[in-house]
Parts: sequence; C-alpha cells; structure tokens
Amino acid sequence: MQMSREIELEGHIIDSGIMTKVMDQVMDMGGNFEILVFDVGKQKTDPSYARLRIAAPTEEQLDLILSEVFRLGAHYPIVADAALVPAEGDRIVPKGFYSTTNHPTQVKVGGEWIPVEFLEMDCILVVDKEQKRACCTPLSKLKKGDLVVVGEDGVKVDYPERPREGGRFEFMHGTVSPERPSETLIEQIAREIIDIKRGGKEVVLVGGPAIIHTGGGPALAEIIRKGYIDVVLAGNALATHDIESNLFGTSLGMDIRTAKNVTGGHKHHIYAISEVMRAGSIRSAVEKGVITGGVMYECVCNKVPYVLAGSIRDDGPLPDVITDVMVAQDTMRRHLRDAGMVLMVATLLHSVAVGNCLPSQVRTICVDINPASVTKLMDRGTTQAIGVVSDAGTFFPMLAKKLDEYAKTFSV
Repeated sequence: MQMSREIELEGHIIDSGIMTKVMDQVMDMGGNFEILVFDVGKQKTDPSYARLRIAAPTEEQLDLILSEVFRLGAHYPIVADAALVPAEGDRIVPKGFYSTTNHPTQVKVGGEWIPVEFLEMDCILVVDKEQKRACCTPLSKLKKGDLVVVGEDGVKVDYPERPREGGRFEFMHGTVSPERPSETLIEQIAREIIDIKRGGKEVVLVGGPAIIHTGGGPALAEIIRKGYIDVVLAGNALATHDIESNLFGTSLGMDIRTAKNVTGGHKHHIYAISEVMRAGSIRSAVEKGVITGGVMYECVCNKVPYVLAGSIRDDGPLPDVITDVMVAQDTMRRHLRDAGMVLMVATLLHSVAVGNCLPSQVRTICVDINPASVTKLMDRGTTQAIGVVSDAGTFFPMLAKKLDEYAKTFSV
C-alpha cells in the first residue's frame, strides 16, 4: 500500500523545465507519480497546467517529497490556510516549521494570499496577522511568541521561469566555461549595470583581495568614482591590501607593477593596518591625507557605504571591520534590500554568504578565475548566479572601458 496526494503545477512549466524537475525530484527520492491532467499551452505565451498524483511507501517519505516539489512551485489543488504556531522561546522553532526558499513566496492567512517580504533561503516564515504581513526571519531574529508557519499547507512558491524572450545573459546559463568570449560577456554586464542604475536599483560589489593582488584595484576605484557601484561588501583583506597598495605600492608585499617581491614587503599590510589604527578609521585616514587613492579612498570620497565582515584569518583587523559575524550579516542584509545586481568577484566565501541572503530575482554575477567557484555558489542555493571565468585584474579594466563606451547614454 502506498500513500498518495495530488498536486498542481501551472505556468510555463514545460520550456522552463519545472515539470521535469518535479518528476526527477519525485523519482530521486524513491517516490512515483501519475499524471492525471496535462493541459499544454498552444502558444509559447500560453501557460500550461498539470495535476499529478504523488505516491510513496510511507507518509513520512511522501511528506519529504512534497516538501521538495512545493519548493519548485507545486501546490495542493485546494489550498488551506497556513498553520501558525507561536515560537515557545527566542531562537526556538516549532516542530515541522516551514523553511523558506529565496524565490517569490505567498502565504495564505484568513483566506487571503499575503506576499512574503525579505526573501531569503533557509529562514523561518513569520506572520503578523494584525498587520497582514509575512516575512522571512533568520533564526537569530526569531522571538518568543512569533507566529511561525508550520508545514507546507498555505504556502505557494513562484519558482523562476525562463524568460519568454531571450535575455541578455540567456546563453550564459547552464555550464561554466573558460572558453566563452570574455569581452562579450563583460560588455553585456556593463549594459546590464547601466540598465539597473537607470531603473533605480543598486549595484552591489562583493570583492576579495585578489582584486588588488592582480592589479584590478585602480580600475575598480575608477568604476566606484564614476558612480556605478552603490555598496561594497568585503572582508578585512580587500581593504587592507588596497590601503597597502596606496601606501607602499605593494599587495602582500609584492610590487603590483613589476610582480616582484619587495624586501621587507611582508610587513607592509601590518604597517597599513597600523596607520589606519593611528588615524582611528579608514574615513579618518582619508580625511587626514594618510590614504590618498584606491578603492576605499573612492568609497569614502563618494559616500559609497561599505561593510567589512571579519573572520578568524584576519590580521589586525582594521578598525572598520565588524568582528561580530551576526552584526555583519544583519548589516549586509540592510544594504542588499535595494540591490538589482550583485557582482561577486574573486571571493568564494563572501559570495556564498551574500548569496544566501539574496532573493532569486536579483541579478547575480560571479567572476572568478576558477570555474568551480560559481558551481559551488550555485550548489549552495544561489541558482540564479551567472558565471564569468576571468582574472579580476583583467575583468575590471575591461568593465571600466565598456562602461565608458556607454557613458554618453547614462547619467549616474
């Protein structure tokens, strides 16, 4: 005897691969399915509809399968209100709580569908019945008495579909290959940045120290100075080596122009941190004339906010670095609210951390010399990421050039 439930799928479920994903997920988890109804749209703009019966040997296994296919946009034919259970204490979730995706989501409360705010994966879905609001709440922010959605009933996920018309980056999806034409991809990214800025959204940079090591710092500084970057998210290393390069012309003790080690250069980053400590902060060091150029200099001069999140690897760290990781995480979230694009360059760990906080609608570009980096990012849930295999020192000068080519039609 098998346990079974009926589910529905609707929308552009064929050409977007959602129907196939659902069937694969069911079989991979040891279940089986029967297609009861399948109405295919007659034209490419017409939605399709399918009703399936999902079966599994046990109720527990069936629940696990349904939990996964609901995240792909499936739902019950008759949708009841979501079950709400108050949290018994701070950071204590009720049994069977709904774990969120980063896709557009609605929750049914009092017979009404409420859009979920602050979309983020792996959070708790909390409902305010009086305000008729629902939001993704990180475990660290869950408070005693918060009404938590339990189970899958009453939750509808709008899984991203392939655009009806070929988009600017459409051919980039799928695989990540170093054999794609870098200049063409960078030109498309430049155009997308301009479109996003025109639309009133922000471009966020997530950057690693390899930007400085590979000589990409001056071009990035120029891009920031010209107003194309609205927020910089990084760690202690990017800021430290950027300041080191301004003070000593080195990064990790290596002369950036000649790529040769400098005698005593291994101490330069410590000197750089110390000088900022003496000034009190990066901003103070800029205002006092200690720092006269570079990425952090342009951030300060052009009022571009930056969040430097600390780690156990840090030297110093710089006084601006947020060493409480939960505070850093919350600060990053606030700066991501208006993001239209997040550009992740040469920093896998920060990219994964930021990607975990992003809704799936945010354009996400991951630039790394290692093709595996974008694969790891996508494997950890940031499935909207587009990969560009490029050295940071090559990427930013080319991006600055392409942005300049469109400057006549763009006003920051």
